[in-house]
Amino acid sequence: MFLGTHEPRLDEKGRIILPARFRDELSNGLVITKGQERCLYVFPANEFASITDRLRQAPVTEKSARDYMRVMFAGAHDEVPDKQGRVTIPAQLRTYANLAKECVVIGANTRLEIWDQSAWNNYLTEQESNFSDVSTEVLPGLF
Repeated sequence: MFLGTHEPRLDEKGRIILPARFRDELSNGLVITKGQERCLYVFPANEFASITDRLRQAPVTEKSARDYMRVMFAGAHDEVPDKQGRVTIPAQLRTYANLAKECVVIGANTRLEIWDQSAWNNYLTEQESNFSDVSTEVLPGLF
């Protein structure tokens, strides 16, 4: 499980150093792809394989499923972190997420998310108000 917020910097080669606490879980490989709200999702390779298996169940006749899978898989990039825990984020993904030097990496349960720092701060400011005001179940029957 991935938890917490970290603020690494993107270097001049488009690399980011993954937080040390996540490196063991990602050491066998990871997949970086486009996420919602213009962030990047980082999945351990085995989790991405599991997601892929579930997406195979989606009917190819369903346009929204085709659209989602095209964007997700076309933008996906597999990587193995180096000994310092660095991974390269391809230019197309940096552009998608508007990543500059200052980044935020958040733990989001089964994945990491990489955000441009100012985009994350704006998102968090807006969502923290909504979070503190929730008065009904977010996931009925679960939470």
